[in-house]
Amino acid sequence: MITAGIVGGTGYTGIELLRLLAQHPEVHIHAITSRKEAGQPVAALFPSLRGHIDMAFSDPAQTSLDQCDLVFFATPNGIAMEQARNLIQAGVRIIDLAADFRIKDVSLWEKWYGMPHACPELVAEAVYGLPEVHRNAIASARVLANPGCYPTAVQLGFLPLVEAGVIDPNHLIADAKSGVSGAGRKTETQLLFAEAGDNFKAYGVPGHRHLPEISQGLSQAAGQAVGLTFVPHLVPMIRGIHATLYGQVLRTEVDIQALFEARYANEPFVDVLPPGSHPDTRSVRASNLCRIAVHRPQGGDTVVVL
Repeated sequence: MITAGIVGGTGYTGIELLRLLAQHPEVHIHAITSRKEAGQPVAALFPSLRGHIDMAFSDPAQTSLDQCDLVFFATPNGIAMEQARNLIQAGVRIIDLAADFRIKDVSLWEKWYGMPHACPELVAEAVYGLPEVHRNAIASARVLANPGCYPTAVQLGFLPLVEAGVIDPNHLIADAKSGVSGAGRKTETQLLFAEAGDNFKAYGVPGHRHLPEISQGLSQAAGQAVGLTFVPHLVPMIRGIHATLYGQVLRTEVDIQALFEARYANEPFVDVLPPGSHPDTRSVRASNLCRIAVHRPQGGDTVVVL
């Protein structure tokens, strides 16, 4: 049995994490912290967990997280790195659902996230938690960096192609769309129903924080630096990601459908759809499943991955 603690259990990642852990037969939840909601029963804030998690939120300053085997940080960027060193020294493993340990180049992380890193020495040993790439390392990691939402979709879609050298790594295009919950459980005008509903727009075109994370993973897979154009969009739905990826085919003799099927044959969370398919967000709702379809329109030299 794994004793787990959760720091920041009131956001969207927190409630999803609680839903998953409540169903896990080998996890005991020791504490769920929240400064704002300390003392309030978890089920009062999240009625769907009534009967599954019968405990209250606790004040993080009064919670003994060092008694846990594992601590999840479902917090904004910059929180996990402040507490990671002490927990690691106490023998606790860490899974950060934010971005504190995702990017190996600390100076690059500081540039994109606008703050100094509090424990750069742990960045080097942190394992990027994409199981389709780092499954073996994940099992023994002391610090696990949970991948971002856009980076998960874009990397899974491009990985088979860049690993096999099938497309030009210098000209990758990722056109991605996200529901509004991807921005977190906070009040912002652009995320209000009256603003986001009946609306569709791109954002972060000059640069998005997930760009260096995606580039890092794809560069490692390709064995060289990649050239990536990444454009995110906000769509009027609550939850979900859809990425349309474009690449220039270098090896026209390769059966791309077979390549994807072979690459993900033993990956339980990736479903490669039959030729001609078009995945939709509804089919993976409330799951951690990624569905992928591959196309070469008109049999040309452009591959489109959905």
